[in-house]
Parts: sequence; structure tokens; C-alpha cells
Amino acid sequence: MNRMWNMLIKPRLEPLKIILLRSLNARMHLTDKDVSNYTILKKGFEGEQKSDVWLEGLSEGWLVLHDLLLEYNNSKFQIDTLLISQDKIYPLDVKNFEGDYYVEGDKWYTSAKKDMKNPVHQQDRCVILLRSLLRELGYPYPLEPYLIFNNPEFHLYLTSINPSLVFHSQLNRFLKKLNARPVNLNKRHYKLAEQLVAIHKVEPPYPYLPGYHYEEQEKGILCPRCYFFFSGMQGLILMCGHCGCTEGVESAVLRSVTELMLLFPDQKITTKIVQDWCKIIKSEKTIRRILLKNYKLNRNGRSSYYSQS
Repeated sequence: MNRMWNMLIKPRLEPLKIILLRSLNARMHLTDKDVSNYTILKKGFEGEQKSDVWLEGLSEGWLVLHDLLLEYNNSKFQIDTLLISQDKIYPLDVKNFEGDYYVEGDKWYTSAKKDMKNPVHQQDRCVILLRSLLRELGYPYPLEPYLIFNNPEFHLYLTSINPSLVFHSQLNRFLKKLNARPVNLNKRHYKLAEQLVAIHKVEPPYPYLPGYHYEEQEKGILCPRCYFFFSGMQGLILMCGHCGCTEGVESAVLRSVTELMLLFPDQKITTKIVQDWCKIIKSEKTIRRILLKNYKLNRNGRSSYYSQS
């Protein structure tokens, strides 16, 4: 077993906002702004996943927490990755930027001279809030923050050296630096990690999504590999005409029901609505069999519906 899992206190999960935007992007027409937002979120998550793989090279004993959303004094702040060592805490902010960027004073610009939010300032704010929160919790450990730029296609033109910035070519050296740190943790370190997980906030994504309605969604079962709609069915096997992926009917229906429940949490799950949502499954009997097998039937005459418990 990879030793990483022995110290991974909080894993990174795909944000629900990305999951929902991916479905909406496949089922309806999104504005250019919404598509751009989805692309940026997806690219950022992919960068964080790459960083997680790289961090598997850490020596034994570290505590690793991914994707924390915390709050101090009514101000929320996010930490991509938090590393806890014996005598120091490392907040890591991962950026999957691509292309050429440059800095003038404290302003950051793209190669097209478009100004952008200074990620150093963003991280400074995060560190100030995290330090205050840790002191309130009774853990005044020193913080050593880093901005991780892990895309090899990124270049930043700087007029001075900033040791808190780590670029793709420096990742191996940075990992060696971390592995040289003493890691002899005690119960207090683990208690801190557990407290941070306990106060992690989960924000509902719906206020940040474009408006959408059931009637405007294109119906069908999305391929789990390419997110085009399954176009063929042979027996109890669905086939994607775009990428060649195949999937069993039961697995595909259950996945689609989960998608339906996430997109429309107030929608009652009935045989009729699931058959309409899946579209390609013409047999109502097949839909009912799958739902009865995997969900609880709440009998209420014509208003009967299925639930998870």
C-alpha cells in the first residue's frame, strides 16, 4: 500500500460544482462565461490532483489535509493542501497556470498585458486568517506558505527572487527540502488535524451555478468517459458512439439517478421521471426493477417515489 494513505487525513474530492457544471454543459447551452468558469475550475482541480500525486513522495510521518474551507472572524478562506510536520505547518496553494506571465511591482499580468489577481496577496490573506485561527484553537505553530506552480508550460518573469514560489522545475528539490524536515508527530498534531477537518465548511454549489430547469435539459445517459450521450444499446449493455465506451444498464441508470438527484435535489424520484431522464432505456419494467433493487419505495398511491433511505 502506498505510504501516502497512512497520513492522508483529508482526501481531495472532485468539487460538486465541477460535477454539476459538467452535466449542465452536456445537457444545455451554457453562456461563454459559464463555459469559461467551468474550464477554469476543471483545470484548477486537475492541477491540484497532479500536486497530490507529486506529494506521494513525502517521507513517512507527515499529516496531509487537502481542500480545506475554513472560517475565522466571519472571513472564509481556502487551503489547497496543508502539511503538518513536527514543528511547522505548510499551507500550499496550487496554481495550474499556463503560458507567460510577468510581475511589475506587486501587479501580475498575462502575456497579453491583462492584469489579474495577485496570487501572493491572496495567499497572504489566507496565511493571516489561518494563523489567527490556529492561535484561537491553541496551536501557535509557525507557518511556512508556498505557491506551487506545477504546470511545465508556465513561465513567470520576475525582477526579484521570491523563495515562497515553487515552479515545476523546482518540485523535486522542494520535495527533498520537505523530506529533510523532522517529522516526529504526537497526539497533539493529530488532534489539530481532526479539529481542522471537523470545522471544514461545505458550501452548497447551487448559488454559484447558472440558472437551469428540468425541461431545458437534454435527456439521455451521459458516457462516463467522454460525457457524450450513449447512442446505442445491445441487450443490457449501453454503447457510446463517440469513444467506444460500454456500460451495463443498471450501472448507467444508477449513475444517472445520482446525477438527477444532484441537479434537482427537490425532484421526487419516480419510475416515470427516471425513464424520461435516461431516455434511451425504453423499458419501464427495467427502470422499475433497478430502482426497487437499489432504493426504498415510499408507497403513496400514484404519488409513490423512491428514496435512499
